[in-house]
Amino acid sequence: MRIVTFGEIMLRLKSPGFERLLQSPVLEATFGGGEANVAVSLANFGEAVTFVTALPENPVADACIARLNGFGVDTQFVVRTGERMGIYFLEAGASQRPSKVVYDRFHSAVSEIRPGQIDWNSVFQGADWFHITGITPGISASAAEVSLTAVRTAKDLGLSVSCDFNFRKKLWKYGKSAPDVMRELVQFVDVGIANEEDCQKSLGISMDVDVESGRLETDLYRRLAEKMLTEFPNLKMQAITLRESLSASRNGWSAVLQTRDNFFVSRKYDITHIVDRVGGGDSFAAGLIYGLKHYSSPGDALEFAAAASCLKHSIPGDFNRVSVSEAETLMRGDASGRVQR
Repeated sequence: MRIVTFGEIMLRLKSPGFERLLQSPVLEATFGGGEANVAVSLANFGEAVTFVTALPENPVADACIARLNGFGVDTQFVVRTGERMGIYFLEAGASQRPSKVVYDRFHSAVSEIRPGQIDWNSVFQGADWFHITGITPGISASAAEVSLTAVRTAKDLGLSVSCDFNFRKKLWKYGKSAPDVMRELVQFVDVGIANEEDCQKSLGISMDVDVESGRLETDLYRRLAEKMLTEFPNLKMQAITLRESLSASRNGWSAVLQTRDNFFVSRKYDITHIVDRVGGGDSFAAGLIYGLKHYSSPGDALEFAAAASCLKHSIPGDFNRVSVSEAETLMRGDASGRVQR
């Protein structure tokens, strides 16, 4: 069966290495965006996956589609419309200097997409899973309306629906708050995914947790996940990634998963010398989707997701270029990093 993702893919312009933006008159051009990152990860895992978005008719967008096709991602339902592709500028942080993102996505093709431009019944034919994030509904009112139509249609057709509640404070500028939209959207979701702040800021689920402190207590997140399942009876499970930001270069990384019956805690990884953390959450979401489809235990699915996303921190770019066997090797405890000959 096929997995479908929907969202905005952007041109990513990054300063070389760990330089400040335009410290050198050079920017590295690649592509990335939440749901596209999930699609590429799943394609690398061998899954049949379709990515749906809106892109203009120009050579940059053509190159983007060709790049996705090169990973094995199906793009037949991409709508060619609008005047421009969204851009984001990235300055990678190091040590105590944080990474910085500057968005240039106003009036992008996805922000101006209209209801009816995507035939969701055709998109979902032969599919069994749909994934979306909280980023897309935050782009514009029309993108939010199309997102809601997508999740409703997916549920009507019997697909499993996952949503990463991703909160982006630089979005949500069209008159509605994130909870105004996301609380409705999540009513059609089976598998919720979040980091330590998304449940609170995207959905208004409050807990006595200091999300800015960098220190995490597993039991607090168990209670937060349980509260999510109580407030949204349609949710079958809630995953929360736990990132301890010791510095821009060193993070602790783990995750928890609350189902209706059990609570699972993944192995914790001490990630040092981070190469690129952008896309880490998306690689976790892709790993969880793959794991839930292929492992009998939700706990094993969680471990696979945590391992896959841990490895993503060693790979430049938005996309996770990790195979199933590589993630499973780390999942089984081989973290030596020794040369494989």
